[in-house]
Amino acid sequence: MPLMSEPADPAAASTASHLARNLVSLRHTRALTQDGLARDAAVPRSTIANLESGEGNPSLSVLVKVAHALGVPIDELLASPRAMVRRWDAVEVPTQSKGRGVTIRPLVPEPVPDSMMEVMDFAPGAVMGGTPHLPGTREFFSCLAGRVRVLVAGEVYPLETGDVLAFPGNLPHSYQNADGVAAARGVSVVILAKAGV
Repeated sequence: MPLMSEPADPAAASTASHLARNLVSLRHTRALTQDGLARDAAVPRSTIANLESGEGNPSLSVLVKVAHALGVPIDELLASPRAMVRRWDAVEVPTQSKGRGVTIRPLVPEPVPDSMMEVMDFAPGAVMGGTPHLPGTREFFSCLAGRVRVLVAGEVYPLETGDVLAFPGNLPHSYQNADGVAAARGVSVVILAKAGV
């Protein structure tokens, strides 16, 4: 009489399927290749390929490394697609005051590897010094409303609604709403250079 194989565990198969789908989606969202993710997570590329095929059975250590490289908690790798949808109320998104009259809040409330994205609200006359980053960092400032002057390495760049300025993030820079009456708003996106690259 032939031996019967044990039925596959449906919960494990479902988790592997969620992991595969989520991993591909997160990797594409971050514009990473399998090689790039493997390098960032310090695992072999074949490990990433196995996980994305739904065939992998990763250790906790591998999941931690991959989640860290993607900047997400482990449960986001394993969650059903519906569980990955999240809404934040405005009061849940942290804000902080910087400089004189500038309020900053994250544009994306979850960590995004190798970048910083912030919404900046400028009161009339507000001024804020920027933090220089490592050489190779690129910064983009989009003026969403009002007028903002960005000073980069001693040169002034006046921006109006819709204007975008890109500059090396390692240079000294600052932001100013020179308007004494109207508020201004902008978005800063910083693509960080990797240390030692």
